[in-house]
Amino acid sequence: MLLWDRPNCGKSDVQFYGQSESHMRAETLYRLITALDVGPCFILGGSGGARDSMLTTMLHPEIVRKLVVWNIVGGVYGSFVLGGHYVTPSILAVRGLGIEGLLNVPEWRERIAENPANRQRLLDLDADEFLKVMLRWLNAFVSKPGQTIPGVPDEMFDNITVPTLIIRGGEDDWDHPKRTSLEVSCLIKGSKLIDPPWPEDAWERAGEKFAQSGGKTFCLFDTWVQAAPAIIDFLRSS
Repeated sequence: MLLWDRPNCGKSDVQFYGQSESHMRAETLYRLITALDVGPCFILGGSGGARDSMLTTMLHPEIVRKLVVWNIVGGVYGSFVLGGHYVTPSILAVRGLGIEGLLNVPEWRERIAENPANRQRLLDLDADEFLKVMLRWLNAFVSKPGQTIPGVPDEMFDNITVPTLIIRGGEDDWDHPKRTSLEVSCLIKGSKLIDPPWPEDAWERAGEKFAQSGGKTFCLFDTWVQAAPAIIDFLRSS
């Protein structure tokens, strides 16, 4: 099993290139799997990891045996929130203070704390080029006709031909809409769609607890472990 910190997450090096952040991560995952010579393999991911996993499968189907995704982001609200959370703060920081302004953005302060070399990587960036990339990434989160998931044309789903398991979004989950998961299941021919193994309102209740804790003592994704039995059964099936 390969567990990895995607670029700009955890202890990984920060990176900024590509059509969208997910395109960049898909390329990184492809290179990682190829370098380790572990493909074709099962690829699994939730939320942003679901988008990255689907895009990896679309762009590099030869390295994938099966695909499992859950908590798929989509819709006007879900996409808009991601753009505002992941991209806009960096744009505002650089426009106001230059590239040094990134050192004040909580997301990058966390990446520096986990990987101190990221501080210099950020400072070495060209401000104008960085802003061009950020605007391109932000545009990916602008909802558009024919893009069920942010920044990915629907026709690219034709490239996913491996067995795929999709865990449906919650009934009233605005961030990972039920509708989006249903649409993705229609776009991936032969995919298997199942109801979430966690409570229907798990995401809403998690959001409440996260807010009450100030984001410090509660993980939004704790319920994901409940999907393990269904995922294992799917991966073991012929």
